[in-house]
Amino acid sequence: MNFTAVEARKLALPLLVCLLLLGAGAALIAQVQSVLAHDNRELADAQRQRAESNQRLARIAEEEREVNEKLALYRRLKALHIIGPERRLEWADTMAHIRTSRELLDLRYQVERQQLLVSVPGKPANVDFYSSTMKVDLALLHEGDLLGFLKDLRDSGNAYYSIRRCDISRMGQAPTGTSIVPRLHASCDIDLITILDRAAKT
Repeated sequence: MNFTAVEARKLALPLLVCLLLLGAGAALIAQVQSVLAHDNRELADAQRQRAESNQRLARIAEEEREVNEKLALYRRLKALHIIGPERRLEWADTMAHIRTSRELLDLRYQVERQQLLVSVPGKPANVDFYSSTMKVDLALLHEGDLLGFLKDLRDSGNAYYSIRRCDISRMGQAPTGTSIVPRLHASCDIDLITILDRAAKT
């Protein structure tokens, strides 16, 4: 199709406008794509930062849970008087109470000198574990007397009681008449373990 000069002049302006609009549209599309890419990068960064924040919060929550568990254990040990210096007077009172309440016929014991088991490095100071061995001799009517004695001893607190050895043997005495005669003899070595926290405030 051939255009005359007049027709070409009439089409020149609309064609120029069309070209300008096409260029503006292309520029607008390019700008939108650039903004969209920038927004996508910002969104990815925000999602990454949120994931990192969630991980940090999860770590903090886990550390807080561990601290609370350790704090609860520490308070429990403190309440049982396992943490702190030896409580030998309380040990003697406990033994007397158990003997009376259990109506044990014969109960003898001796607590040896305290010894350092292990010193665990810590901040700001070490934690030391000490042990004093209690040697116990018991006259028993039956095995249940020994089990009751050990239960009462552990329930009393004032130390962590670790039974190293307990031997039971029969006694040569035989029951006579209505008198109560012990039938068994128990000999035990029991470690009374205490913890000294050097950093704890006294």
